[in-house]
Amino acid sequence: MTSGNGRSLLELIDGADARGLAAAGLACLDRCLPLLAPEGADALRPVWAAVARGDGAAWGEAVAKARVDLDTDGTEDAGAVRAMLTEAPETWTAEALRAWAGDCSVAALALHGRYDAAGVPDGLVERCRAGDADGAGPLLAGELRRQQAVLETVAHGPTGLRRARELSVEGGRVLRAVVSRRARTA
Repeated sequence: MTSGNGRSLLELIDGADARGLAAAGLACLDRCLPLLAPEGADALRPVWAAVARGDGAAWGEAVAKARVDLDTDGTEDAGAVRAMLTEAPETWTAEALRAWAGDCSVAALALHGRYDAAGVPDGLVERCRAGDADGAGPLLAGELRRQQAVLETVAHGPTGLRRARELSVEGGRVLRAVVSRRARTA
């Protein structure tokens, strides 16, 4: 499953600018946030605003504040989400943001895959990122599509951030519903 223009997720990340990389990593974090703090989406608003402005100083401050606001205990999955936020670079450089966006991509795909009924066989996340989603369950495939769509929309400039945010909200709702359903049946 490659993106509409035929580029894999890895290629999209490699070709993104600093704003696109910040948005990609933040969107992954935002979609997974229900696993850490179900009501914590507002904590990321200042980080989204910093991305919209492309303001490195505001980015560092907003990330630091979000770390404090979202410092909660939780499950192993919550720990993986917290790691995404903890590892967010405080400096706004393409190199640091590219590494973080890549790590967030892997973490978000793996977390979504854990909630698929079929699970995630070894190597599937990396195959998905390289363009081969054969065997991916619906949650993993949906997260892959959202990651690709975020990178594609933000490549068109700051106006694409609104769509990236919409995709994150939608993805967060999907994950929240799956987690809730699983908790009721457990």
